[in-house]
Parts: sequence; C-alpha cells; structure tokens
Amino acid sequence: MNLHWLEYGVFAAMIAASPAAGDEPRLNIYNWSDYIAPDTIPKFEAETGIKITYDVYDGNEVLEAKLLAGNSGYDVVVPSASPFMARQIAAGVYRTLDKAKLPNWRNLDPKILELVAGADPDNAHGVPYLWSDTGVGFNEKQVLSALGEEALVDSLAVILDPANARKLAACGISLLDTPQEVFPATLAYLGLDPKSRDLGDLEKAFGALEKIRPHIRKFHSSQYINDLAGGDLCVSLGYSGDVIQARNRASEAGNGIEIAFRVPKEGAMMSVDMLGIPADAPHSENALRFIDYLLRPEVIAGITDAVWYPNPNLPATALVNPEIRNDPAVYPPAETRRRFYVDLPASSAYERARTRAWTRLKSGR
Repeated sequence: MNLHWLEYGVFAAMIAASPAAGDEPRLNIYNWSDYIAPDTIPKFEAETGIKITYDVYDGNEVLEAKLLAGNSGYDVVVPSASPFMARQIAAGVYRTLDKAKLPNWRNLDPKILELVAGADPDNAHGVPYLWSDTGVGFNEKQVLSALGEEALVDSLAVILDPANARKLAACGISLLDTPQEVFPATLAYLGLDPKSRDLGDLEKAFGALEKIRPHIRKFHSSQYINDLAGGDLCVSLGYSGDVIQARNRASEAGNGIEIAFRVPKEGAMMSVDMLGIPADAPHSENALRFIDYLLRPEVIAGITDAVWYPNPNLPATALVNPEIRNDPAVYPPAETRRRFYVDLPASSAYERARTRAWTRLKSGR
C-alpha cells in the first residue's frame, strides 16, 4: 500500500476530482455477473469523480449480440478472448488501445499476453482481466451417494456417461448455456480433439449430448453458483471460479453442503476474459483510466480475493490472500495446466452448424 501511494498519491490527488479531458464524468460498464469486488467501483468513483453505471450479463453470446448490433452505450466490456473477442475484432467492434495511457500494462504476465495474442494480434484491442478453466463442480455427498465411492468425479464421465446422468438427474445436473464450452468438452470426453472443426466430430458430440439431454435440469452460465450452494443442483459443468464461489457460499451459509471442483482428466478449456473498449464508446478516455486502475496490483488482487478467479497480473500474485493463492482449484499447478486447451476462432459455416446443433439439443428435438 505504501508503494501505491508513493507511486500514485501526489498525481491522484491532483486529478481525482476531474474526469479525463473531453469526457463527461461518466462510465458505462458491462461485465459478467459476480465478477468484481464490492469495493472496486466505489473506490474508483471516489478517487476520480467519475460516476459508473454497471450492468451484468451471464454469457458471451449476450454481450456479442449487443456489440454487433452497435450503439450499445458501453465503454468497457469483458468478452472472452477466443473465439468471441477474436471475431468481434474482425467485425471492427473495438477501439485500438492507447497503451501510452495504460502505464500499468507492464504488470501483465507475458505468457498470458502471448496466449491471447492468438485472438488479439499484437494485443492491440484487449487487456487480460481474469482467467479460468472449465470443469466439474459437484456436491460431494450427493454425487458419491448416487454413484458410489468410486465415482469418477475427476472425469467428464460423471456428467456425460448416460448411466451416471440417469442416476444424478434426481438431484440435478446443469450445463453451461454456451456451445463454445459444451461441445469442446464433449469432444474431449469422446477422445476427439476438443478444437476439432470437423462436422462429423460435431455430430458425434451432439449424439453424446443427446443421450443425456433428458437428464439435464438446466442450461445456465451463472445460476448454477447459487443452485450448487443451496443444494438445488448436485453437479454442473462450470467455470472454476464460479464453482469456488458456490463452495464458499455454502460454507458461509453453514448448510452442510460441501462443493468441490475438479479439472477433468480429459482436459479443460482455459478462458481469458478481456477488457475492451467498443469502437463507439461514449467515454473512451474514462474507459482507459478505469482499465489502468484495474491493472494496479492491489486492485486486481482485491478482485481475485472477492471472486476467487486468478488474475494475469504478476505483481498482484503476492498480494492475493494466501488461502486463495495456494488453492490448486484457483491457481492450478503446472501439471494440471498441461491439460488445458484454448478454443480457437472457427469459420462462420462451422459456427452456424454448431449453433444449430445447440438449438436442437436445448429444444430436445
């Protein structure tokens, strides 16, 4: 904290009450639900005098629809790097970042920057915010009771094996409401390349999912946090940080529910969520100021402490609560990370086929 005030104190005191030149003191942010610390926004508003309107969504598809329609009114949005931000960049959705106004860019992990450069060449449009992996979240007592002590909770088979799905249907199964996560996971379960763009492989994945469809209670990309914590679901394909939040909420409630997360032995998708400024952002200078604020190690460490998602800010790691920093479900060890894969942008023809398959799956037809 002393370092923070030495570096920012005098300068911040001079400019705290005035917004960036040319911008009214407002900022409109659109972010994932449950994805920021309670004090992040109030502290930024107090320091800068900029008033924030903060809206949330629970899926990349929702954000993408708004961005591609244009005139969203948002100044900062948080898409996943690939394939979403990649194709949005191709569509001209984002401003090029003025990195001269992001002095805290230097704090970012070069390995993460290299990873997301596949979606954002030269890291020109997006700033890594938080990252996660997709795996199995489950109620330990209910799953072991239904499947036995030898249940393969470290495998996607716990959901995707029809025999297991049938036994777990009574206590509740959910899948993320996005084909970009569910189809690759199913391909991995089948022993196929999760990044495959072969339509025959897509049909095989659809066939596997069709077999468990009658046993799926819900498709949702955020509600499963509370549902797991409250005992309304016993197993979910979900994001690591969300499942950890569910675990913590159950513990805080003292309801006797124990939630765990496992990275599947078949592999897991790693996602990096990015901070981007839409091309038509009404307050782009304030957006840069907010993004640079999030790049301060103590700010992003506080967010990780609140939401239990790892961040790509190297100096922040030492500031993260040791309980979180040392939790392998949050910061997986290197041997686990070797099983991660990153989704890649697909052709429009493949995306249309995958979307149609997803619609068929959800409708049960």
